[in-house]
Amino acid sequence: MRYLISLLLAAASLVMCAQQDDIKTPITWDNSFEMVSDTEAVASFTATIDNGWHLYSTQLPDGGPSPTVVVWDKISGLEPTGDLTPDHAPIEKVDEMFELTLSWWEQKVTLTQHFKVTDPSTVLLEGYVEYSSCNDETCIPPTKEPFTFSGNASAATTDNASEQDAANAQLSAASGLPATWTPVDTSGAEDSQSGSLWYIFLGGFLGGLLALLTPCVWPMIPLTVSFFLKKSGSRAKSILNASVYGLSIIIIYLLLGLIITLAFGASALNELSTNAVFNVFFFLMLVVFAISFFGAFDITLPSSWSNHIDSRAGNTTGFLSIFFMAFTLTLVSFSCTGPIIGTLLVEAATMGNMTGPAVGMFGFALALAIPFSLFSLFPSMLKEMPKSGGWLNSVKVVLGFIELALSLKFLSVADLTYHWHILDREVFVSLWIVIFFLLGIYLLGKLRFSHDSETKTIGTFRFFLAMISLAFSVYLLPGLWGAPLKAISAFAPPLTTQDFNLYEGGKFIEFDNYDEALSYADEHSMPVFVDFSGFGCTNCRKMETAVFENSEVEKLIQENFVMVKLMVDDRKPLAQPMNVVENGKKLTLTTVGERWSYLQRYKFAANSQPYYVVVNSKGDMLSGPYSYNEDIEKFLNFLQKGVDEFNK
Repeated sequence: MRYLISLLLAAASLVMCAQQDDIKTPITWDNSFEMVSDTEAVASFTATIDNGWHLYSTQLPDGGPSPTVVVWDKISGLEPTGDLTPDHAPIEKVDEMFELTLSWWEQKVTLTQHFKVTDPSTVLLEGYVEYSSCNDETCIPPTKEPFTFSGNASAATTDNASEQDAANAQLSAASGLPATWTPVDTSGAEDSQSGSLWYIFLGGFLGGLLALLTPCVWPMIPLTVSFFLKKSGSRAKSILNASVYGLSIIIIYLLLGLIITLAFGASALNELSTNAVFNVFFFLMLVVFAISFFGAFDITLPSSWSNHIDSRAGNTTGFLSIFFMAFTLTLVSFSCTGPIIGTLLVEAATMGNMTGPAVGMFGFALALAIPFSLFSLFPSMLKEMPKSGGWLNSVKVVLGFIELALSLKFLSVADLTYHWHILDREVFVSLWIVIFFLLGIYLLGKLRFSHDSETKTIGTFRFFLAMISLAFSVYLLPGLWGAPLKAISAFAPPLTTQDFNLYEGGKFIEFDNYDEALSYADEHSMPVFVDFSGFGCTNCRKMETAVFENSEVEKLIQENFVMVKLMVDDRKPLAQPMNVVENGKKLTLTTVGERWSYLQRYKFAANSQPYYVVVNSKGDMLSGPYSYNEDIEKFLNFLQKGVDEFNK
């Protein structure tokens, strides 16, 4: 027993170890310079790209993101020959947001520049690589990677800025930045990762409760509890044994979640959340789960597994035998719990949170284990349990409809990535309307599957479930004409994919200069809503369409805030360059976008877009940060908190 508890505590400690870094550095550079011969030299710039991210190529059309370029500030003893050449061709895709064909590299790329050596004794190269990078959820602004190759060509050295950590941005005392640029403390900011972990836990707990209502698990409750009551001899001993049984269930499922967590790791889980191939696989897997729940076939593990574990339970004694009994339950009930666990793990993994699968499995196992302990404490409650019957099969079918609806979310991610346009918003909404309409018809007994018994009467609870499903189907109907549908904003494709849209959003009067916005806010005694955005930021456009155009959001911003939008990739030159110090290195900011990007890094310790904060006229943060999340209710809460803090 002490061993089991220690194991559970160790697993729980691993679950709680999660950290988040707002500074994103998805691209690392390894730059080198070498002499090929007495008259030829080569400079190489190798970018290693994090999974799920891409580096934009050197050739992009106007009106889109900024391309990757190498700028030579100083060249001595060398003369460039030819163009900057990548070691492989970039990927090309049509971006529906910009209506342009864009190209980028993934994983790794090396850019090479050849030089003619004119004076080997005085070789000097100084400059920077300027690049942009995005994944399917966020982008970083155009970033400069300085380099220096100096001295004798055969012994040239590199000064690679990628060895610096942008998260430790420091300001030179002589930089002369306004006081409103002073860094703020974001430690008390909304933690989206923490919120997502609670979401995963609650989802797992709900999944466990649903698993209890399946024909594979429900009949096991009275059988198992009765077994412990008869075997133990005394009520106290039976309660102890059943409690160990429930604890064993938790440990088994928690270990499964931890194995998946350790096998994938944080970066791989992030890749799952943005990789189109994985999302297509998840879509197909959930469809298979749904078909299984509809009664076409059962997903079972090899019978030899459960027989072997069952024999181990019979050959051992004490708590170890109880543990093997719990293991037998997990194997025997897999045909019902497998699809639920699979859906849970897919959802947890695609949230990109390293501890997500473990947290989800803990919630699932906790819900599954509670009845065994509860009925052992109060065995008289067993008499009140509904008897097994056709209603258990109905639960499986209902779960099948839910699996089918959730599967479309993953197909939508792949569709948006590859621009197939097979699941635009109106198609997605149409399918959900049909799915939940058929679910309501099924609950009313008008639709039956092969394993269903005939339904002569409809119970009150089932009737209300049918009414909710049909009402939800009706609620979705206006979405075919562009209504925002806040209830499914986290699942449905963005409004930008809607071909026919009668919904028109509002317009905002906004500043494009941070200091001017704060000055105006000071004069009119208002808080400032700061929007760090970018011309090449796809998800910024999604937020503007799906969230900012909501009537409640529009009204709240217009009536209470000074709004300023800062485009971090704005190439407009500054009237006068700004000299700052970051990571102990002097930087010269020459464009408007570089200025706002530096402001975001220095003041808010972040470098991804979209990124929203609410500050007062002195630059003190009142609410946020808030990143890409189309949940309108959460965004309204974020704005309202800023108003409330300002009024205090």
